[in-house]
Amino acid sequence: MPEVCGRICPQDRLCEGNCVIEQSGHGTVTIGSVEKYITDNAWEQGWVNPIKIKEEKRQSVGIIGAGPAGLASAEQLRKLGYQITVYDKYDRAGGLLIYGIPNFKLEKYVVQRRTKLLEESGIKFIQNFEVGKDATLNQLREKHDAILIATGVYKAREVELQGNDLENIYPAMEFLTASNKKGLGDKVDLFDNGKLNAEGKDVVVIGGGDTAMDCVRTSIRQNAKSVKCLYRRDKENMPGSAREVANAEEEGVEFVWLSSPKKFIGTNKIESLSVDKIILGQIDDSGRRKPEIKKNSEFNIKTDMVIKALGFDPENLPKLFGSEDLQVTRWGTLKTDFDTMETNLPGVFAAGDIIRGASLVVWAIKDGRDASESIKNFLINKEIKKEKVA
Repeated sequence: MPEVCGRICPQDRLCEGNCVIEQSGHGTVTIGSVEKYITDNAWEQGWVNPIKIKEEKRQSVGIIGAGPAGLASAEQLRKLGYQITVYDKYDRAGGLLIYGIPNFKLEKYVVQRRTKLLEESGIKFIQNFEVGKDATLNQLREKHDAILIATGVYKAREVELQGNDLENIYPAMEFLTASNKKGLGDKVDLFDNGKLNAEGKDVVVIGGGDTAMDCVRTSIRQNAKSVKCLYRRDKENMPGSAREVANAEEEGVEFVWLSSPKKFIGTNKIESLSVDKIILGQIDDSGRRKPEIKKNSEFNIKTDMVIKALGFDPENLPKLFGSEDLQVTRWGTLKTDFDTMETNLPGVFAAGDIIRGASLVVWAIKDGRDASESIKNFLINKEIKKEKVA
């Protein structure tokens, strides 16, 4: 999916940031723009066509999750002739690409064009399907020769503060999903009644990653009265793309550096946010200086809409999938073999954020492609064993 990576990868932190020409002071090769141009031109010229299968195989693979890891793996396995079914809990394929990333960064027709191509290649998509509710993981294992879990991580990290139950305080994905659904032409009641619409509001976004940047820039486009981004470290330690931060600043977002929320204030709805100033202490285990609260530094920020963009954690998949024997790490991600990406359940593999934690789309795509190679080897061995028994 190079048309996706060319648009949303933080090239300034990856390939472009490591370009030797950039480091010599001459300006980097604009790899992202080149990738986007080449792939867009390929689609326009009709060079990207559905997969042609040389030999159809009887074995089938069930893929749980239609995000970047699931789609990448589905494409690779279909090229090999396997029968692929993708199960997804949303009404459209694409996962984070369709509902988590704003249209101004990744146009939705780009994602829909890719999923349509995969459908035309013979990949079956089953939407609005929840594993554990519509079928257990074990039931899917009985139906398919191999399973790939590529659900991503969507459980929002919380900030437990006084006033957390006030109205108009929302998780980032809830806000972004409503905005993207509206952009796709859906009826979104919480957007239409103004609750998840930033128009005319004093918006505060808590967080400093790429999701926070998506939230502040979306708020600007919804004609918010003001938009502030609250981050507990300084600009140099911002985890999000420097390019995205610069874009947000140009668009009118105010960054409140070295600040941490203390409590939400209001009667029924959020009215203001109490904030502590931060000083950076010694370097911690993350390699960055540890934020410490500055004494007697509290101040208030007026707001009538707060968006929490503090990152994502894995959901409890063993419980959700009705498969308590599925092993997880101490972080809640799925435990897999480092080389094969197979879980402790034979024939069940995992890829993307559900094994590495919230990360970049490019890593999810790589994981999906790597997992497809392991699944192929598993299926070949399974067929050989079956033939020996016969």
